[in-house]
Amino acid sequence: MTDINNSPLYLQLANSLCDEILKDKYAAGERMPSVRDIAERVQINTNTANRTYDHLQSKGIIYKERGLGYYLSADAKEIIANMRREKFLNKQLPEIFRQMNLLKIDFKTIEEEYNKQILKNNEN
Repeated sequence: MTDINNSPLYLQLANSLCDEILKDKYAAGERMPSVRDIAERVQINTNTANRTYDHLQSKGIIYKERGLGYYLSADAKEIIANMRREKFLNKQLPEIFRQMNLLKIDFKTIEEEYNKQILKNNEN
């Protein structure tokens, strides 16, 4: 499986912003932090932050209002969820199944672990 930390910095930042969007830190139509604010927040070059926003804009997650900044698209959460779902089903899940087969882990064990994690996450 590909580790997110092996990705370029602009994609790591885009992934982090997508996490925040999915957690409702930003509302649809809301103005996003400026490129400069993002760069300062995570202590990166503004060119990298700009590349992050260009990437998010190319995916339809944010849009730019000339002279006003970037805004969150109305369907940003759906776009992100669909992209991540596709990546999980087509890239990560086949690797998980391969490992399950190699390690002789059955679905009952996976279900038990899943339920433990869900319970643990709900307690937090």
